Amino acid sequence: MIEFVGVKFRATGKVYNFLTNGIDIDVGEMCVVETERGIGFGIVDTGKKAMADKIFTRPLKQVIRKATDEDCEMFWENKQLEKEAVAFCLKRVVEHGLEMQLVDAEYTFDRSRLTFYFISEGRIDFRELVKDLAQKYKTRIEMRQIGVRDEAKLIGGFGVCGRPLCCTTFMRNFETVSIKMAKVQGLTLNPSKLSGICDRLKCCLTYEYEFYKQMAKYMPKRGQMVRYTHGAGPYRVRDVNYLDGTVVIDIPDEGTKRTVSFRDLEKVK
Repeated sequence: MIEFVGVKFRATGKVYNFLTNGIDIDVGEMCVVETERGIGFGIVDTGKKAMADKIFTRPLKQVIRKATDEDCEMFWENKQLEKEAVAFCLKRVVEHGLEMQLVDAEYTFDRSRLTFYFISEGRIDFRELVKDLAQKYKTRIEMRQIGVRDEAKLIGGFGVCGRPLCCTTFMRNFETVSIKMAKVQGLTLNPSKLSGICDRLKCCLTYEYEFYKQMAKYMPKRGQMVRYTHGAGPYRVRDVNYLDGTVVIDIPDEGTKRTVSFRDLEKVK
């Protein structure tokens, strides 16, 4: 049996498991850990668990220590250095005429590696840029290409709902989003209304999709003919509300419409 905790390095980043190494550490505490990319600084997101080591496909790295005041100070110094690195890199990108959009920079905690995140439509020759960066910062330089959804997650912002972006507040992974999800939920297929600030389909289209998909199996479709168990028929379906399970049907004899439960309707074959 091994004892481990879950640690994350960004507010909405993935949670990685690390051996506790005999250290008594709780959720919410900052710690310094050993990672494949160097020494990292993170926060404990999930408490101690004990499981057989066979469940893991590869050996876990370990927690080195709880973060000290000096560690926290160095972490914030790194954040300031990252801002300066972005400004310096932007100047060099312009000087070299590279067709790329620089998004962010990130130091490992021990400053053994400096990673620059960028967006580009094509391949970029970084050789001269990396030489300039390596000469300036005297550390290993990594250029990592990301997508526009990753850019929104890194930078943050507000959605059309007026709230902070889901990807910067609680989402840890991006789910596949398709236009079919909007169709099933009866949304207007207007790209400007269905797209987020990243210019991709909104992640929130996935939140209620499974519920709508299940309800669509039992509820009639708009324009379909149905029979009402408490009246004659058949009647044509004018509208469907999946959330409360009601259906609006036209009553031609009365020249009106009526809202009824889908459970009181039978589909006309």
